[in-house]
Amino acid sequence: MIRLVVIVKYRALPGQQEAARREIAALIATVQSSEPECGGITMLQDAADPAGFTLIEDWPSQEIFLGPHMQQPHIQAFIQAASGFLAGPPDISFWHPVGGA
Repeated sequence: MIRLVVIVKYRALPGQQEAARREIAALIATVQSSEPECGGITMLQDAADPAGFTLIEDWPSQEIFLGPHMQQPHIQAFIQAASGFLAGPPDISFWHPVGGA
């Protein structure tokens, strides 16, 4: 089955990189422990600009990511709290793996 790769890019507010890293990491742990549809999440921090964070997520479909996943209470709570440590909403894009690479 072809899975969907979701790329989520965040930018921390000035001076809030550690808080952003901690909050995003806690959210990832919750998603991975409570949402069996999630096939895994990797968090990256920009080596040249530590305010930049990128998540590489594995989901069965865009519909599951945008529907049931985004409606989870832990996602809604993160969205509500994010203005304290993130500079704005994330940039979210959807990708399909290309075989044979």
